[in-house]
Amino acid sequence: MPAPTEVTDGVHPVDQLRPVHKLIPFAIQHVLVMVATPISAVFLITKALELPQDMTSALLSAVLVFSGLGSILQSVGVWKLGVRLPFVMLPGGAGTVLFISIGQGTDLQTAVGAVILTGVFYILAVTLFVRVLKYFPPLVIGVIVIVIGINLIQVTGKLITGQPDSPEFGDPRNLLLGFVTIAATVLCFRFLPGIWGRLSIAIGLVAGTVVGAFLGMTSFGDQLAGPLVAAPTLFPFGMPKFDLIAAIPMLLWALASMAEATGQTIINGEIVERKVTPSRDVPRVVRADGIITLLGGLFGCTPMVTSGENVGIVRASGVRSRFVTAIAGIILILIGFSPLARVLGGIPAAAVGGTAVVVFAIIAVLGVQMLSRVDFHHTGNLITATVGLGVGLLPVLIPGMYSRFPPSVASLLSSGVAMSAFTAVVLNLLFNHGRRKDSDAEATSQKPSPTSEARGTAE
Repeated sequence: MPAPTEVTDGVHPVDQLRPVHKLIPFAIQHVLVMVATPISAVFLITKALELPQDMTSALLSAVLVFSGLGSILQSVGVWKLGVRLPFVMLPGGAGTVLFISIGQGTDLQTAVGAVILTGVFYILAVTLFVRVLKYFPPLVIGVIVIVIGINLIQVTGKLITGQPDSPEFGDPRNLLLGFVTIAATVLCFRFLPGIWGRLSIAIGLVAGTVVGAFLGMTSFGDQLAGPLVAAPTLFPFGMPKFDLIAAIPMLLWALASMAEATGQTIINGEIVERKVTPSRDVPRVVRADGIITLLGGLFGCTPMVTSGENVGIVRASGVRSRFVTAIAGIILILIGFSPLARVLGGIPAAAVGGTAVVVFAIIAVLGVQMLSRVDFHHTGNLITATVGLGVGLLPVLIPGMYSRFPPSVASLLSSGVAMSAFTAVVLNLLFNHGRRKDSDAEATSQKPSPTSEARGTAE
């Protein structure tokens, strides 16, 4: 008898709970791709703030555990918390940098207080934020998603190249390993059949790691030292201090992350072919981010955000079940209590970067796919997309261009996602919601057609 299908059992693929042993390989694929982010975030914090080894172990455990809890919450959902889509949660990159900045400028207790305030801000501000979601049509969302993808490529690409000001920048061995990982992933997609083809991203990463071992670029042995069992520590830096002024940069960043969550939620819904209602689903995403950020802050974590890292994996693998990412969350929690987290930190950065470039490039292409449904015969739509992309990509392609502004202002302006969202929303309002529209739009409006409506105007 054939397996039940969406037609016969009435269950959407997102909600299908297949046998766990069939879901685990795909869950491991998500973990392999995403685990480098929390590990690198913790190592960055401990190095920048010169924290002792035992503190590193406690923070690594906390970040992995709350990444897992957040992934479960977003995937499974509880009441109005969690969107019930295949999502994972990770420490925000910009949020981690701001945590370090606040910790260096004041102290760690104040940095933790800023994280807790940010969690509360997420929960309270989303009620107001949801009222402006009607100004985020496919035209605006497509621009945001493209900028998200390119920004992530720019950040993770440095895992291959190294930082521009470091001695390792452009190391041929790292470049070779990054491109070998990309090539292995592509070949897996092309030639592996069935379930193996769907695991191409994980297999490509494993292949890159094996090649890295032959090149002497892995460091698994160096990662074994440390306790056999790790656990998060409540208030690892002492009781939090709440300084609203010091927290302002992080609160401004939270606004940008809400815009990013909007784009990711809509594109995730499109990938899994489930209708997303932004006014209902985006608040569920943001509330879950807020709850996990608030709770994680009590254990020393940086702000946690629902990540786009797995969106490309869902698209590439074709496995849409949200229970895959829920199982990935369980695996993350188990890793957080074990020494395996340190061992995974030995995967060569260039191999992780090669995998990430493929995954995040998929996100950018999905943004292009969204814009393909917009009618660019309307001059207003063309200008909105053009300028939105230009303004959003400037701080991505030229990091530090706003460094001479006050820190709180520079934090917001340096977010390519925030700038693209703000610019595209304003221009969309100017061209498509004003009293007068451009002549092309007026001419078209005299002859409405189902085709133009199906392609989608900016409204």
